[in-house]
Amino acid sequence: MNIPSNLKYTKDHEWVSIEGDIATIGITDFAQKELGDIVYVEVETLDQTLDKDEVFGTVEAVKTVSDLFLPLTGEIIEFNDSLESDPEKVNTDPYGDGWMVKVKFSDKTELEKLLSNEDYAALIGA
Repeated sequence: MNIPSNLKYTKDHEWVSIEGDIATIGITDFAQKELGDIVYVEVETLDQTLDKDEVFGTVEAVKTVSDLFLPLTGEIIEFNDSLESDPEKVNTDPYGDGWMVKVKFSDKTELEKLLSNEDYAALIGA
């Protein structure tokens, strides 16, 4: 199971990469394996400001649709447009080309509530 140590994680299986006040967000390797072949990623919240834990989009796999929860309060400033034509990038490269959104976050104290790679590994039993 791939759980990079340079990222933060949520109990809802999203990963977060922080650069200044911008967070890049996607779903974890564990989540994409659980979902199976991803056929569609929908994010209709671009340019909206959402609270932590609000649904910012959905990911659709062959057998199921799953909500995506925002790990930090902030404005969705970018969507990975390449996922519209190649949603399988989430399966093949969840921590790279399969990223989903970038968020300008507003509350740095929320970072403390994210999980470390060790905590996330314990959560999923890895």
